[in-house]
Amino acid sequence: MNKTYSISDLSKEFHITSRTIRHYEDLGLLSPVRKGTQRLFNAGDHVRLSLILRGKRIGFSLNEIREIITLYDQPEGEEQQTSFLLDKVYERRQKLILQRQDIQKMLSELDDIEEKLNK
Repeated sequence: MNKTYSISDLSKEFHITSRTIRHYEDLGLLSPVRKGTQRLFNAGDHVRLSLILRGKRIGFSLNEIREIITLYDQPEGEEQQTSFLLDKVYERRQKLILQRQDIQKMLSELDDIEEKLNK
């Protein structure tokens, strides 16, 4: 028997709201089957949700996540997905490096101001 998950199961496991899961469903990122009014998510949806949340944590947009999932679902999509992901990881890393530099500059300026005010 294939494992299924209710929306509340996923909500509790991933510490997100049911509304968030429904939003991902509305965007076509998750595709549960319906049994009456209940949504039943399969193991594939579980993996997708994990990928969605990981992508969000590292700063990917939902459109980028959709593209990754679409590539993953295609036959022979693994190579394309790997290439796409490597590009996105590089882009994200560059943005974070720039943000870190900006933060360092701001901290330095705050240190200067604080030093001048404490004299």
